Amino acid sequence: MTSATDELRLAADFAPATYDDWRKLVDGVLKDAPFEKLVGKTYDNLRVEPIYSRAKNAAPIAGRAAAAPWQIMQRIDHPDAAAANAQALHDLENGANGLQLEFAAGPGARGFGIADASEETLARVLDGVIFDAGIAIAVNPVLGRENAGMNLARLVEARGFEPAKVEIRFNYQPLATMAVRGAAPAPWSEMAPPFAGIIQGLISRGFKGPFALADGRPVHDAGGSEAQELAFALAVAVAYLRALEAGGIALDMARAAISFRLVADADQFLTMAKFRAVRLLWARVEESCGLTPRAVFIAAETGWRMLTRRDPYVNMLRATVATFSAGLGGADSITVLPHTLALGLPDGFARRAARNTQLVLLEESNLAKVADPAAGSGGIEALTRQLCNAVWSLFQEIEKAGGVFAALEQNLIQNKVAATRAVRETNIARRKEVLTGASEFPNLHEAHVAVLDATPVAPAPYDEARISFDPLTPMRLAAPFEQLRDKSDGILKQTGARPKVFLAGLGTPADFTARATFAKSFFETGGIEAIDTEGFSDPTGLAAAFKASCAALACLCSSDKVYAEQAAAAAQALHAAGAKHIYLAGRPGEQEAALRAAGVNDFVFAGGDALAALQDAYKRMD
Repeated sequence: MTSATDELRLAADFAPATYDDWRKLVDGVLKDAPFEKLVGKTYDNLRVEPIYSRAKNAAPIAGRAAAAPWQIMQRIDHPDAAAANAQALHDLENGANGLQLEFAAGPGARGFGIADASEETLARVLDGVIFDAGIAIAVNPVLGRENAGMNLARLVEARGFEPAKVEIRFNYQPLATMAVRGAAPAPWSEMAPPFAGIIQGLISRGFKGPFALADGRPVHDAGGSEAQELAFALAVAVAYLRALEAGGIALDMARAAISFRLVADADQFLTMAKFRAVRLLWARVEESCGLTPRAVFIAAETGWRMLTRRDPYVNMLRATVATFSAGLGGADSITVLPHTLALGLPDGFARRAARNTQLVLLEESNLAKVADPAAGSGGIEALTRQLCNAVWSLFQEIEKAGGVFAALEQNLIQNKVAATRAVRETNIARRKEVLTGASEFPNLHEAHVAVLDATPVAPAPYDEARISFDPLTPMRLAAPFEQLRDKSDGILKQTGARPKVFLAGLGTPADFTARATFAKSFFETGGIEAIDTEGFSDPTGLAAAFKASCAALACLCSSDKVYAEQAAAAAQALHAAGAKHIYLAGRPGEQEAALRAAGVNDFVFAGGDALAALQDAYKRMD
């Protein structure tokens, strides 16, 4: 008997499609162009093919327990202990099941943080928090300041909770902290024994950890690639493993004392591949140590460098993609940076949005119900495999240099990150990588976004440094464009008007609208207000309209055909009318010499260095 399902198979009348069939169609479209045009490359030079077949014999990567949700962590970073406590209790009452304590001057404080990590301050911040009620606490002790981990341990014991029944990730991270600071109080060989001693002491008191954090944030924050972030984190984890074993902790217990933290950003597939790859890489380290691999705890935090101060609501979208990717990639906990963090200390609404981003994905989209859903996906499996190979090669370089501390001393890691950062900054400047609201599609009339009235906490000077090297300095990708917007705001406040560019549309709207739209976005990303026009065919009328606009700059906008007929005369008219600098939207092609002779100074087009052009525009207006 034929079932209804068999009768309704829509593909039954079609021959099965194959890769070769698809390739023939693609080659027909490409004609003589190389197929490589369709292959993308990551910053680690990993290939991203345009299409993949299903990966054969793929198996899920062991990680978070099947169908178990990740922990919804919330940053606690208010400098005032009472306010931090109110935030913590409100977060726990409204969906969060974990607290991430960030202290002032820590590598992840982002300018704020709990003022100190004394036992008294921790008691105020965590007043009313029931430690054994299924709540996770992630501490981030700051090297050279109060021992937050030990102080929290004493607080737990003083309140009568059994250490084995509380979930505290102590997150000691001295190597990551030193990498961000570019300074160390002593060689790692001298620091490792007391580091291991602290962790041994916590283990002996009954805490289950994990205790040491292999944190990839410093590399990601500084503009590094996925492979560089993973290689750094892996090398840090191995350094901690060696230190703990040398400190008398059994190897099996030592590996259980270590966890990872990686950054999730808006690149969905690379983020998923990264979180999958770290489990495979750590398993390889465990096997090299003669251990049977066990699932390691992996925390995720959404990216600092992708946050924008302009149009910050777009940060919610970036955070959603990042959370989605980390969750599907197998993260055990996720911390979403509130969308206004780059502007200041986030208010209640921003914190609520950060929580709800995760709650919606977990409770409504049910993302955690399938373990490793990327298993078998040709594209993600290929990225994961390539990433593992690239990371292992970088990790071996670090090991050959003498380990992660020695590699930092030699600036080996920093130089590689700096090279990647430079390429990334070039792509941002040329808008090959788009930051919506900052480098593309700006809104010069966006409303003010509220943050809390809290004074940023200046990091305490690090006077104890005996060893110095280049720091892994955090950056935000949008910052260069935001500096231009800030300059525009200053001019508006001082003069009552923003700097302006006159968009000289030539011909009919059908001729100039596309390039006028491009030019408007181009100039307004730098805070230069674009004055739209209805089009001109008469140079005299064009000159009069330009003078009436009070703009200092002008940009010709039209089709190549109209440029050939009208651009030279229009440029001459604008120059005579007092335009300080004349642009033309589009590539000049064969007309460049004639257009420059007529008065066109520069050309703006997709792929050009928008940041340099906008910075130059301000110099010319000055």
